Amino acid sequence: MGVGRPPGLRASRTGRRIAAAGLAALLATSLAACVQSQREGGGGRTMVFGAAGAPALFDPFYASDGETFRVTRQMMEGLVGFKPGTAEVEPALAEDWESSADGTEWTFHLREGVEFHDGTEFNADAVCANFERWYNQTGPGQNAALSYYWIETFGGFASDDEPSLYSSCEAPDSSTAVLKLTRSSSKFPDALGLDSFSIQSPTAMEKYGADEVTARGSSFEYSEYAKQHPTGTGPFEFDSYDESNQSIVLRRNENYWGEKAKLDRLVFKIIPDESVRKQELLSGGIDGYDFPNPADISGLRDQGFNVQVRDPFNILYLGISQRSNPALRDLRVRKALAYAVDRENLVEANMPDGAEPAELFYPDSVDGYPEDVKKYPHDPQRAKQLLREAGHQDLTIEFWWPTQVTRPYMPDPRGIFNSLSGDLEEAGINVEPVSKPWNGGYISDVNQGKAEVFLLGWTGDYNSPDNFIGTFFGSTQNQFYTEPAPWGGELADRLEVADREADPAAREEMYTEINRSLKSEYLPAVPLAHSPPAIVTSSEVEGLVTSPLTAERFAPVSLRQ
Repeated sequence: MGVGRPPGLRASRTGRRIAAAGLAALLATSLAACVQSQREGGGGRTMVFGAAGAPALFDPFYASDGETFRVTRQMMEGLVGFKPGTAEVEPALAEDWESSADGTEWTFHLREGVEFHDGTEFNADAVCANFERWYNQTGPGQNAALSYYWIETFGGFASDDEPSLYSSCEAPDSSTAVLKLTRSSSKFPDALGLDSFSIQSPTAMEKYGADEVTARGSSFEYSEYAKQHPTGTGPFEFDSYDESNQSIVLRRNENYWGEKAKLDRLVFKIIPDESVRKQELLSGGIDGYDFPNPADISGLRDQGFNVQVRDPFNILYLGISQRSNPALRDLRVRKALAYAVDRENLVEANMPDGAEPAELFYPDSVDGYPEDVKKYPHDPQRAKQLLREAGHQDLTIEFWWPTQVTRPYMPDPRGIFNSLSGDLEEAGINVEPVSKPWNGGYISDVNQGKAEVFLLGWTGDYNSPDNFIGTFFGSTQNQFYTEPAPWGGELADRLEVADREADPAAREEMYTEINRSLKSEYLPAVPLAHSPPAIVTSSEVEGLVTSPLTAERFAPVSLRQ
């Protein structure tokens, strides 16, 4: 039995649970008192939502994590959005659009009479200013840990040699923005609904130095704009972030162009411990939280809370980086990892009802999903045999897992790590655990390929194979760092060819073949599970429409008097 499941700890674990419960209750009492003060201090109706982690910053362009986007999407909007409850594209700041026959020129007809929170006029010049800002990033701004979605969606920047999907943005008049691409892409227009491509006030970004980012070791120091003055067009605007109190306050935008938010204020209370979030909900300190423990769902419903379970549109995977451990560049070793993990046990022990073991890197609701792929059933002996054949029967790996976070695809990071590390050691693999806070080095280090083997996942941003496997493997220098692999560039090229294919049927067949190769010839990571994440609110909360993208907007939400 491996280090992930050590014997002889039943009594001590019980003691820890009792102590943890006492700590949770104490923290809940303290948090509830603080939140009650917030409710009483502003007048009107305030909703308090328990967030699973702290946002990295409030400039969505430099973000790639769900907790940052949870906050920024309430304040900011893109040219397009997604119809509530679906992954279907709908108008947002652009009322409509059309493309040229070859898909390289997209004309967006913009809403008129829209203002940013600082009073700056939203128009075509503002749209182009944002695109030019993104394309002209320099220094740390070109780091994949910062400009993640730009790199994955558009590629290179103006000042580097990497090819870019972006060519230019023109404003023939104030209500028309023309985006020119270097080639056609299956990403458009859906990709412009990504939170990272929210349109922000050029005035505020210039005034508060939005691009002033400094590298600090493996992390970054962000600008005054990103920390204190995020400025969009959305139904809520930034009020304050009390880091010591771990509380973010947004207020209603009284000048919003559309239907105004029903809430006066929206507070995100950062509570990384799921048990504390639950205690806060039970005590009335918060009005809802995301990703409740699967074991608590039935009990929460019995107590009158509203638990909504989203359709699974995500993937949890065992990531493998080929950057620093040469053994992981051997396909036999990566196959050994795949045979070592017990995905069925993982799903049964650590995932909510409705979760399923994953065979591919996206759910079967996405195009290009073949059933006839290479499968790796749990087989420790086969894993040991492959390691012997590869000359790595004494393999040691660093296995990274995140703290201070819960994700839709990863409801219990510690439990998942313990389960999988036990599987790996059963197959004779020596595990060296590495844990870091989600926004305290984990995400930035993983995205730079520094983690040898790691836990991570993805919730789809829109319904496209490219958004999953194109994002994962379209670059050779990201978290999987496939650059040393003889097939790394080949895979990236195949994904680019599929992305630019204009014929939907031909494109789907390309993705089908790529998926077969991913499981048999490449295996750059090991897909683990698809999980249906839940969100829970008090009986007073009305109007919350869940999103398969876990991209809920709180403007329509109200609290019953």
